Amino acid sequence: MLGDVSILTAPLADVASSNATLRAFLHGLPGVDRVGADQRAAMLGTRSIKTTAKAQAIDLAISMVDLTTLEGADTPGKVRALCAKAVRPDPADPTVPKVAAVCVYPDRVADAVHALTGTGVKVASVATAFPSGRASLEVKVADTSSAVAAGADEIDMVIDRGAFLSGDYKKVFEEIAAVKEAAGEAHLKVILETGELATYDNVRRASWLAMLAGADFIKTSTGKVAPAATPAVTLIMLEAVRDYRAMTGRVVGVKPAGGIRTTKDAIRYLVLVNETVGEDWLDPDRFRIGASSLLNDLLMQRQKAATGRYAGPDYFTLD
Repeated sequence: MLGDVSILTAPLADVASSNATLRAFLHGLPGVDRVGADQRAAMLGTRSIKTTAKAQAIDLAISMVDLTTLEGADTPGKVRALCAKAVRPDPADPTVPKVAAVCVYPDRVADAVHALTGTGVKVASVATAFPSGRASLEVKVADTSSAVAAGADEIDMVIDRGAFLSGDYKKVFEEIAAVKEAAGEAHLKVILETGELATYDNVRRASWLAMLAGADFIKTSTGKVAPAATPAVTLIMLEAVRDYRAMTGRVVGVKPAGGIRTTKDAIRYLVLVNETVGEDWLDPDRFRIGASSLLNDLLMQRQKAATGRYAGPDYFTLD
C-alpha cells in the first residue's frame, strides 16, 4: 500500500514506488551544512524590530499559537477553561486575537469541540500513539479515526522514528499516507521528533518524506523529548517546504513546538519565517507555534507595549 501519491508531480511520481527509490531520493538531497545552519539561525535571531512592528508581531504570534494541554490529568473542565482562554486570551481586552487552535488528546476532542464550535478556533488532536508512535498501523488509524469522528479539525501524528532511523522509509511513508487517508478533511501535521533524528540531514530527509506522503504541516516535536524545537532545525524545515513548493507547487506549513516560552523566542521564529520563505508564510494557515506557557508571556508583553506596565503575576491564568 502506497497511499494516494497523486499529489506528486512528474519528477516525483515514482519516488515512493519502493524503499530503494525513496532512499535514493532522500539521500540524494543536498547535505546540510550544520555550522552554516547554526550560524544563520543565530544571526537571524539577533535581528531587532521597531516598536510598531513588535506590536504587530505579538498579535501575529498569538494568532499562530496552538494552545496545548497533553497531560494524563487533563479533565473536561481543564479543556473547557483552555478553550475559553483560546477564544478570549485576555478577558479584559477584546482586541487580543484568538489563537489558532487548541490541541488535546483524542478522548478530550469532544469537550473541545463543544466549547469551540462557532468560534473560529480549530480543534487539533494528537494521535497515532502519541508521543512514542509505538503502535501498529491499525491502532494508529483507529486513533486518528476516533479523533476525526469526535470533530477534530486537525490531526498531529508522530512518525515511527525507529523505522526512519533504520532506513525503512517506505514504512514511514505508508503510515503517513494511511493516516492522511483516515484524517479525511482534517489537516494532517506530521511530527518528526527532531530531537531523536540525530542529524540535520535526517531532519531534511524526514521533512521531505512527510511532505511526499501528504503532510499538510511538518512539526518539529512532541514537546516530550529534548531538545524540542530549535531555530536551526526550524530553518532546515522551512527550507524544505520552500524547495518542495518550488518543485511541486504545493504549500506545506511548519510548526515548531516545545521550548518556545517567551515573546522574544516567538519573534525570532517569525523573523526566521520571513527571511527563509517570505511574508506569505506569516499566516496561521502556514505557520503555527505549539505552546502552553508562551501565550501568557505574549499577553504580558502586549500589555506592556500598550500601557507601559506589566500585569501582575496573577493576572493571567496558568495553563
